[in-house]
Amino acid sequence: MTLYEAELVVDRRHLAADGVLALTLRHPLGEELPVWEPGAHIDVVLGPGLERQYSLCGDPTDRHAWRVAVLREPDGRGGSAYVHGQLAAGGKVRVRGPRNHFALRPSPRYLFVAGGIGITPILPMLAAAEAAGARWTLLYGGRTRDSMAFTEELKRYGDRVRLAPQDESGLLDLDSLLATPQPDTLVYCCGPGPLLDAVEERCARWPAGSLHVERFQPRAKEAGKGQGEGEAAADTEFEVVLERSGHTLTVPADVSVLDTVRAAGVEVLFSCTEGTCGTCETDVLDGTPDHRDSVLDDEERQAGETMLICVSRCHGKRLVLDL
Repeated sequence: MTLYEAELVVDRRHLAADGVLALTLRHPLGEELPVWEPGAHIDVVLGPGLERQYSLCGDPTDRHAWRVAVLREPDGRGGSAYVHGQLAAGGKVRVRGPRNHFALRPSPRYLFVAGGIGITPILPMLAAAEAAGARWTLLYGGRTRDSMAFTEELKRYGDRVRLAPQDESGLLDLDSLLATPQPDTLVYCCGPGPLLDAVEERCARWPAGSLHVERFQPRAKEAGKGQGEGEAAADTEFEVVLERSGHTLTVPADVSVLDTVRAAGVEVLFSCTEGTCGTCETDVLDGTPDHRDSVLDDEERQAGETMLICVSRCHGKRLVLDL
């Protein structure tokens, strides 16, 4: 699939909360931007070796503007510092996308849970659920009320939105929200890893497919353990066949599929190398992937039709990829 790629201009930047900067991006010639749906994100190239993924949090019906929001992370890897400190209004950035591994599926009822900057993909979902006539509620937590982005925009939804700043009310009360499975209800959650882990634990008794999460950081796991069904394969050598380019390569035990493919001179898009952004997702033509990513859901892992080649490996001795 060929993704849209263009240099966009920062039309507007404003603080959405303490430490959260919202950017509105437009095409410098006023051209329309690609259609996107709630849950989508874009790759933003901030400089050499500095590429980040940000959720689109504006209005999907506005074909001339994309909005993202960036949390200032003092201990981050440089992306947020660049956006907050150097990317001024009128500046340009190269973007690629959109991609969507967190799509909003149709349902008569939703429970949304957001923590901190995790509100960004949830925000357009609320508008979509509202437009579809679905029933929904949002539980939104953050360190302090001032650190929680877009609270002014959320006021229009009234008491369907419950704000829970930690310094006022403690940790989110997930038990009252999720302890009892609810029929015909989908749960969407985005935020820091501990929140997602807690939500997953409470939704373990819900019907399969009820919970959908998006992670900004890799899922914590034991060494050698994957994220697919059953036991993960050990880190052993296996063969990968690149169907389109005609290569048959050996993937060493201590080297990723991505690095092996790139070393053979085959171009492939990638970004995070941690299994969180989905940029390197590749079609699997034969073989069984050992999924170790934090992107694909259980249904996608069981299907085994794609894999994230930056972290995932092989159950068995051979994979055939559409590369």
